[in-house]
Amino acid sequence: MNTTTATPESAPPADIRSLKTFAEFYPFYLGEHRNRTCRRLHFVGSTLSLVCLAMLVYTGKPQYFLYGLLVGYGFAWVGHFGFEKNKPASFKRPLYSFMGDWVMYKDLWTGRIPF
Repeated sequence: MNTTTATPESAPPADIRSLKTFAEFYPFYLGEHRNRTCRRLHFVGSTLSLVCLAMLVYTGKPQYFLYGLLVGYGFAWVGHFGFEKNKPASFKRPLYSFMGDWVMYKDLWTGRIPF
Protein backbone atom coordinates (compact mmCIF):
# COMPACT_ATOMS: atom_id res chain seq x y z
CA MET A 1 0.00 0.00 0.00
CA ASN A 2 1.48 3.36 -0.92
CA THR A 3 1.31 6.55 1.11
CA THR A 4 -1.45 8.17 -0.94
CA THR A 5 -5.01 8.31 0.27
CA ALA A 6 -6.59 4.88 0.31
CA THR A 7 -9.94 4.58 -1.39
CA PRO A 8 -12.44 1.74 -1.18
CA GLU A 9 -12.74 1.29 -4.96
CA SER A 10 -11.42 -2.00 -6.29
CA ALA A 11 -13.00 -4.65 -8.46
CA PRO A 12 -13.33 -8.02 -6.76
CA PRO A 13 -11.21 -10.89 -8.05
CA ALA A 14 -12.87 -14.02 -9.36
CA ASP A 15 -11.91 -15.87 -6.15
CA ILE A 16 -10.60 -14.01 -3.10
CA ARG A 17 -8.76 -17.16 -2.03
CA SER A 18 -6.44 -16.52 -5.00
CA LEU A 19 -5.05 -13.45 -3.20
CA LYS A 20 -1.83 -14.76 -1.70
CA THR A 21 -0.64 -11.82 0.39
CA PHE A 22 -2.28 -9.25 2.60
CA ALA A 23 -0.97 -6.53 0.27
CA GLU A 24 -3.00 -8.15 -2.54
CA PHE A 25 -6.02 -8.65 -0.29
CA TYR A 26 -6.32 -5.16 1.23
CA PRO A 27 -7.43 -3.36 -1.98
CA PHE A 28 -10.13 -6.03 -2.35
CA TYR A 29 -11.07 -5.52 1.29
CA LEU A 30 -11.47 -1.78 0.74
CA GLY A 31 -13.66 -2.50 -2.27
CA GLU A 32 -15.97 -4.43 0.04
CA HIS A 33 -16.32 -1.28 2.19
CA ARG A 34 -17.43 1.37 -0.28
CA ASN A 35 -20.49 2.32 1.77
CA ARG A 36 -19.70 5.02 4.32
CA THR A 37 -22.23 3.71 6.85
CA CYS A 38 -20.66 0.26 6.66
CA ARG A 39 -17.22 1.76 7.36
CA ARG A 40 -18.63 3.77 10.25
CA LEU A 41 -20.26 0.68 11.74
CA HIS A 42 -16.92 -1.14 11.48
CA PHE A 43 -15.27 1.78 13.26
CA VAL A 44 -17.82 1.75 16.10
CA GLY A 45 -17.60 -2.03 16.46
CA SER A 46 -13.80 -1.96 16.53
CA THR A 47 -13.77 0.84 19.09
CA LEU A 48 -16.20 -1.03 21.32
CA SER A 49 -14.08 -4.16 20.93
CA LEU A 50 -11.09 -2.22 22.23
CA VAL A 51 -13.18 -1.03 25.18
CA CYS A 52 -14.10 -4.65 25.89
CA LEU A 53 -10.43 -5.65 25.68
CA ALA A 54 -9.56 -2.91 28.18
CA MET A 55 -12.34 -4.15 30.47
CA LEU A 56 -11.00 -7.71 30.18
CA VAL A 57 -7.55 -6.51 31.24
CA TYR A 58 -8.93 -4.28 33.99
CA THR A 59 -11.41 -6.73 35.52
CA GLY A 60 -9.93 -10.08 34.49
CA LYS A 61 -13.44 -11.25 33.58
CA PRO A 62 -13.27 -13.46 30.47
CA GLN A 63 -16.80 -12.61 29.32
CA TYR A 64 -15.41 -9.31 28.03
CA PHE A 65 -13.57 -11.27 25.35
CA LEU A 66 -16.91 -12.64 24.15
CA TYR A 67 -18.49 -9.18 24.34
CA GLY A 68 -15.65 -7.80 22.23
CA LEU A 69 -16.22 -10.41 19.53
CA LEU A 70 -19.98 -9.83 19.58
CA VAL A 71 -19.81 -6.06 19.22
CA GLY A 72 -16.95 -6.11 16.73
CA TYR A 73 -18.48 -8.62 14.35
CA GLY A 74 -22.07 -7.60 15.12
CA PHE A 75 -21.59 -4.00 14.00
CA ALA A 76 -19.53 -5.08 10.97
CA TRP A 77 -22.09 -7.62 9.82
CA VAL A 78 -24.95 -5.15 10.17
CA GLY A 79 -22.89 -2.86 7.95
CA HIS A 80 -22.36 -5.54 5.34
CA PHE A 81 -25.80 -7.11 5.24
CA GLY A 82 -27.79 -3.94 5.88
CA PHE A 83 -25.88 -1.25 4.00
CA GLU A 84 -23.11 -2.68 1.83
CA LYS A 85 -25.36 -5.53 0.62
CA ASN A 86 -22.52 -8.06 0.50
CA LYS A 87 -21.15 -10.91 2.57
CA PRO A 88 -18.25 -10.16 4.89
CA ALA A 89 -14.88 -11.29 3.55
CA SER A 90 -14.30 -12.92 6.94
CA PHE A 91 -16.37 -15.86 5.73
CA LYS A 92 -13.68 -16.76 3.16
CA ARG A 93 -10.48 -15.11 4.45
CA PRO A 94 -10.88 -14.72 8.23
CA LEU A 95 -7.28 -13.84 9.12
CA TYR A 96 -6.78 -11.33 6.31
CA SER A 97 -10.20 -9.84 7.07
CA PHE A 98 -9.33 -9.44 10.73
CA MET A 99 -6.07 -7.75 9.73
CA GLY A 100 -7.97 -5.60 7.22
CA ASP A 101 -10.37 -4.45 9.94
CA TRP A 102 -7.52 -3.03 11.97
CA VAL A 103 -5.66 -1.51 9.03
CA MET A 104 -8.89 0.16 7.89
CA TYR A 105 -9.48 1.32 11.49
CA LYS A 106 -6.05 2.97 11.47
CA ASP A 107 -6.69 4.40 7.98
CA LEU A 108 -9.98 5.90 9.19
CA TRP A 109 -8.26 7.47 12.20
CA THR A 110 -5.47 8.91 10.06
CA GLY A 111 -7.79 10.20 7.32
CA ARG A 112 -6.44 7.93 4.56
CA ILE A 113 -9.99 6.62 4.13
CA PRO A 114 -12.97 8.97 4.38
CA PHE A 115 -15.00 8.55 7.55
